[in-house]
Amino acid sequence: MGGDDVRLRAVVSLAQTMAAAYTAKESWRAAAVGACDALGGSFAALSVWERDRGRLRVLVNAGERAEGEEEFPEEEAYPVHRFPEITEFLHERWAGGGEPDAWVETAEGRAGADAPARGARPFCHQRVAALQRRGRGCCVVAPIVLHGRAWGELYVARPAGAPVFDRDDADFATVLAAVVAAGIAQTERLEEVRKLAFTDPLTGLANRRAVDIRLDEAVELHRAENAVVSLVVCDLNGLKSVNDTHGHAVGDRLLERFGSVLSRCGAILPGALAARLGGDEFCLISVGPGADEVVRVATELCERAAALELGDGVACGVASTGDPIGQVRSARRLFRLADAAQYRAKADRAVGPVVAGRDGEVMRLADSPPTPAHDRRRLRGNRP
Repeated sequence: MGGDDVRLRAVVSLAQTMAAAYTAKESWRAAAVGACDALGGSFAALSVWERDRGRLRVLVNAGERAEGEEEFPEEEAYPVHRFPEITEFLHERWAGGGEPDAWVETAEGRAGADAPARGARPFCHQRVAALQRRGRGCCVVAPIVLHGRAWGELYVARPAGAPVFDRDDADFATVLAAVVAAGIAQTERLEEVRKLAFTDPLTGLANRRAVDIRLDEAVELHRAENAVVSLVVCDLNGLKSVNDTHGHAVGDRLLERFGSVLSRCGAILPGALAARLGGDEFCLISVGPGADEVVRVATELCERAAALELGDGVACGVASTGDPIGQVRSARRLFRLADAAQYRAKADRAVGPVVAGRDGEVMRLADSPPTPAHDRRRLRGNRP
């Protein structure tokens, strides 16, 4: 009973640790470390099966890593055709409806003497070579099933000279893989919730909440390191006319189409955030690239928007700390400048962007007395 109690506690500990993970990486590491400890291993890895690329990609390496093994590798992956057991077990759905069982490999190229696999399978030369190359004596491999589909695998190894995993270990690894699958499912749900919290549901761009957080961080970076921070604010012209003439479904398609154009242009600026502020208003946040580069992107954005089949282009305003706009101590200040520039572009029916610091009227508008509640509406001459 003592051994059973230890393993039960290990299962509970693994489940609790994964449940407490906040990010995907934390969850992966908790899975690998927990399984390694539970099985008395020296090393563990968690890998995901990327069907579209035909490979197993390592997400995390934990424990005693060999030379060249990184904790969170960028591109450590193995083609599935090099692993015979992948063809047998990692297919779309598990044949027969049963759960897959784990198996053992050793550096001698055979399953452990006490671990005859149910439905014996040949050893994998690639895994044997990897064990030998990294000074490990044996490993247990447990497939991970998520939502009824093969998701990846849990791999735990022991060093050369340590006791070889037996059948009981393999069965326990199968249980641990099921616990890991449940933890991964929870993490994926949390990631989806977080994504929805910061994503505009219509366009898939970032939403206003994400913009507020990103812009505050960017301005802090500007104040601390003098990084160039630029904000492009766009108002999609003609949306109301499209809605009135063709219906809101067509208007939504125009918003989606412009969102794609904004995303494409934003990709020219490394690390830029493309967002929908709400209604027909969009923005780009750029940190690093110079003001001239941002203006060039804004110009291309205006040209592409004007070429859309529906709508009437965009009114586009730019504010960048790389231009003479005075001190920017808050995200609010940069927003007022970009919004004033956009208002100027709309009033003048400008075909290209209007840039704060390069147009004196923009500065006057931005420096007009603010209204505490709704700066943007007051700036445009409307009563709040």
